[in-house]
Amino acid sequence: MSVNRARAADLGVAVADVAMTLRTIFAGDVVTTYKDGIDLYDVRLRLDEPFRSDPQILERMAVPSGRLGQTRLDSVVDVRRGTGPVQIDRRNRERQITLEANLASGYALGDVLAEIDRRIARLDIPPGYQAVVTGMGEMMRETQEGFQLAFLLSVIFMYMVLAAQFESFLHPITILLSLPLAVPFALLSLWVVGGTLNLFSALGVLLLFGVVKKNSILQIDHTIGLRAAGMPMSEAIITANRERLRPILMTTISLVAGMLPLVFGGGEGAATNRSIGVVVMGGQTLCLLITLLITPVAYSLFEDLKGGWRGRRVPVTEPEETPVAHGVTGLAGK
Repeated sequence: MSVNRARAADLGVAVADVAMTLRTIFAGDVVTTYKDGIDLYDVRLRLDEPFRSDPQILERMAVPSGRLGQTRLDSVVDVRRGTGPVQIDRRNRERQITLEANLASGYALGDVLAEIDRRIARLDIPPGYQAVVTGMGEMMRETQEGFQLAFLLSVIFMYMVLAAQFESFLHPITILLSLPLAVPFALLSLWVVGGTLNLFSALGVLLLFGVVKKNSILQIDHTIGLRAAGMPMSEAIITANRERLRPILMTTISLVAGMLPLVFGGGEGAATNRSIGVVVMGGQTLCLLITLLITPVAYSLFEDLKGGWRGRRVPVTEPEETPVAHGVTGLAGK
């Protein structure tokens, strides 16, 4: 159907009234609701199928008119058979066609998005058209970009705080070396349980950073204190690790025990909580032994390098004193 705008203007018929009449005829309007238990269903009023498909009946339908009160539909509309879109969707004022899909079991959203990008690149889309990902895929990509910035800022801020605490630019590097070890162990934990890297598991990685860093701080801080008391470096490292092993194990076991309800719990939101719990519990458990070994070794290497650098510096020589002749000096009198 196409509206004859000249005749519609002469008869005082608005195009919006024509559109509303046609919508009522074909799509129907909600006139009431039907309640079935706790569910509510809309009840729509529209023409029955035989009447909707008969052009002669449609032509006799009435539309509001500003001059005549009502007029027949064929007075302002040219009725002819054809095809057209049932619904026109727009995005950023451009027409769009939406394809919706659900993830199959065993596939991660990130892998699916990468495959979609590869398929789109092979389509050779003509100019004026574009393919974009919306919904959860768009949210996933925005989250990935946001977390990359969050990870970078977290490392920078941790370094700044540790540098101020230890009054050193080198000791924070020794402590932060444990963070790269936490990421592969966190991903390994997700792989073992069949999980995927998503928003909530990324939050678990951020939490894991703080826990792993805490163990290194306990080791380095106590080692520095023992060396300040006069203990040799090798003996200070061994003593500090032996004395700090118990609090490190206690905090680790407490954290792992606290994550058990998240990992094995059920109910609403269990999958979300499980992602965080698996990352923290598995990552901390697996990298515990490595950090207990890596941190003191890194501290020893950095101290050796720092000592070697100091030894290679050119010493500053002081000017030689002029020898003074010993003896009694007499004053010449006039």
